[in-house]
Amino acid sequence: MLSLKLQPTKSLAQKAVARLRQAIIEGELPLGAFIAEEMLAQSFGVSRTPVREALNQLQLQGLVVIKPQVGSFVFSPDAEDIATICQFRIILEPKAAELAYHHDRDRTVAEIEAAIAGMEQALKARDNVAYGRADTALHEAFFNHCGNRYLQESYRLVAGRVAALRTNLSSPIDVQTPRSFEEHRAILGFFQAGDFAGFTSLMTAHIANSGQTYAKALLV
Repeated sequence: MLSLKLQPTKSLAQKAVARLRQAIIEGELPLGAFIAEEMLAQSFGVSRTPVREALNQLQLQGLVVIKPQVGSFVFSPDAEDIATICQFRIILEPKAAELAYHHDRDRTVAEIEAAIAGMEQALKARDNVAYGRADTALHEAFFNHCGNRYLQESYRLVAGRVAALRTNLSSPIDVQTPRSFEEHRAILGFFQAGDFAGFTSLMTAHIANSGQTYAKALLV
């Protein structure tokens, strides 16, 4: 049985949300998987009430689909959903990056450099989960330092799903080829130079390529 131990902080529901979110993003619970409330309650050592509350919160984040009289499932995107998420990111990420450059350039660069170092280590170890985690940290750096809470809140609408798609669908490919890693290093270079024409062009292509990878992986 899947073991999902909880850390002794926050409310039971909040702890369940955090642990389930991690399990979905990092592929412990695969895309489309059935989520058994009773199994989770037993694994967590809690009643089914906080589990249900956690599933409801994760449904709001788009990570869980609750079907009345059927059960709860990890989200499973189709090609249209992937295209829409990528379009959303293409619109938001270049603007968040430009704002981050003017609002807090140095800390943004430091966060991206740390993420790239993490990606490099994951490549050497062929660690899909670690690569996906570092990849997510790099893209979130622009929103963390953009200084606009509305952009940050908007990105949070899809952040979990994007992170899960990376780990489940593209990271297994990314750790086998240097293309993704080199693109991320080039993205940093454009950002450091304040070249947002080049940044936007590369980021658009990068996100579009990711969407194609996700769509192809779903067909396998």
